[in-house]
Amino acid sequence: MPNHCLKSAQTIWFRGHRTLLLVLLLLLFFDPAVATRHERVIDSWRPLHYSISLKFNQSLDSILEARTEIKALALKNISHLDLDFGDMKLESLLVNYQVAKFDHKGGTLRVKLPETQPTNSKFTILAVYNGKPRNGLILATDKDGRPSAIGDNWPNRLHHWVPSLDHPAAKASVNFSVTAPEDYLVVANGSLDRVETVARGSRTWSFSEEAPIPPYCMIIAVGQFYKLDGGRPSSVPLQYFVPPSDRKYAARGFSSAGPALKLLTQYVAPFPYEKLALIVGNTRFGGMENAGAVVFKSNLFEPHPNATMSRVFGIRRRTVELVAHEIAHQWFGDSVTAATWADLWLSEGFATYFSGLLVQRHEGEQAFQEFLKEAAEAYFRYQRRSRKPIHDRETEDLVKLLNANNYDKAAWVLHMLRSTLGDTDFFLGIRNYYNAHKHSTASSEDLRAALERTSGKNLKEFFARWVYGPGHPHYEVSWKRNRSEVEILIRQLQPEPVFPNPLPLELVTTAGRQRVLIQPKSKEHSEKFQLPAPLVSVLVDPNNTVLKEVSLRPSR
Repeated sequence: MPNHCLKSAQTIWFRGHRTLLLVLLLLLFFDPAVATRHERVIDSWRPLHYSISLKFNQSLDSILEARTEIKALALKNISHLDLDFGDMKLESLLVNYQVAKFDHKGGTLRVKLPETQPTNSKFTILAVYNGKPRNGLILATDKDGRPSAIGDNWPNRLHHWVPSLDHPAAKASVNFSVTAPEDYLVVANGSLDRVETVARGSRTWSFSEEAPIPPYCMIIAVGQFYKLDGGRPSSVPLQYFVPPSDRKYAARGFSSAGPALKLLTQYVAPFPYEKLALIVGNTRFGGMENAGAVVFKSNLFEPHPNATMSRVFGIRRRTVELVAHEIAHQWFGDSVTAATWADLWLSEGFATYFSGLLVQRHEGEQAFQEFLKEAAEAYFRYQRRSRKPIHDRETEDLVKLLNANNYDKAAWVLHMLRSTLGDTDFFLGIRNYYNAHKHSTASSEDLRAALERTSGKNLKEFFARWVYGPGHPHYEVSWKRNRSEVEILIRQLQPEPVFPNPLPLELVTTAGRQRVLIQPKSKEHSEKFQLPAPLVSVLVDPNNTVLKEVSLRPSR
């Protein structure tokens, strides 16, 4: 879709008491007293299913009538509940088809239940309302100047047009029934069940999504779209909905979508929804990964004369990556949803890295290395302003979590895990992680546990430094050499504690190249290596397996 501490206890590391420092790190980053952001807890009730009915006027600038029915589950005995709801006019509210008293202010609908709901009981909420939502549902003209209505809910804006429990972890299935002027097309989550002419000049479109999805992914799109069939590159149909002015370019502009679907299906699992619609319309983001109905900004296909072009797809490389990014979200973000906002990297980092994997497969290794370099540079620019951990429990403004920590650094974390574990264990671990949390939520610890079970390696220290701690290693590399031996000295200059990543070096001699692997145990580490011939130079991490900065000191 959808900016980016501790002082080193060097003597502790030097003496080998790494476990003690690790515990201190974990205590710091898990201590509730450190957190300032309020993380919503879903502990009294949760939605199971939404049935949403919307009737638009002829100009698509208002909702004449809306009805939302919520099938819900009580998680404990409750006599009241809070619904998130914006400032549309509420006509009536029923609970189990009985009139319920409520107080509506400040974006919250506080409902007094007609009867106490006992633990594990199911009940129904029905709200009838109308008007023009202030946010979430964009009622505006498209790029061709024609009226349109498009949902755009991230991070928590569904409640402006649908009364809801508006937190990503409150996943539910959803049906949409949308009545719009007859010359408009409607797209929504799920499969299209039927289209009916219910009155002269209008049609009603009915969609059903059976899988539970996060509220920010629940959308409709109404417009005078041109629809194209993208075939079935995986197990589900691929469709394009674009403004008429984009109809000649759409197939080419979305040409990386089919390969992205195939790559994710191969690496992870079958596509998790009934269809994939790619829509060009109104969104505040470059792309928004709504489940089965991705919306891209209206300027997606506009030319950029100086842009890097894909040699394979013949379009901007950035478009290739963006389309792959939003498609990857269907698995990571939509199907497996971050349990808390601090776990957002499990969505954005995965989508970013898998877009890079598409580049690696189709554009080649050099293009993939360019992708990694650009991601590293974006992160370095961010961390010069903010040295926060990826697992950020402090930032209050959720939009500010769309930063280089959760995208670029997180993608690098996955790349380093892949480099450490090897392709077989890494991708098997990712598949196991996905299958264990499909259509549910997951935390950073869930990912760590899945990768540990697959690889047999303890990744607690890695996650403590790279996910729960800030920063990255800045290596200063120097060496002393003679004819038959070299002593490599590596100092880590960053303010944070030592990063224990194995660091590959390539020793270039007059007789050839020698690969060695250094495993730092402290912020100053030295090792000696025998050489078959005089040393010419030292290459640090030639295959780019560690996110780092490097300073080389002249040899002595």
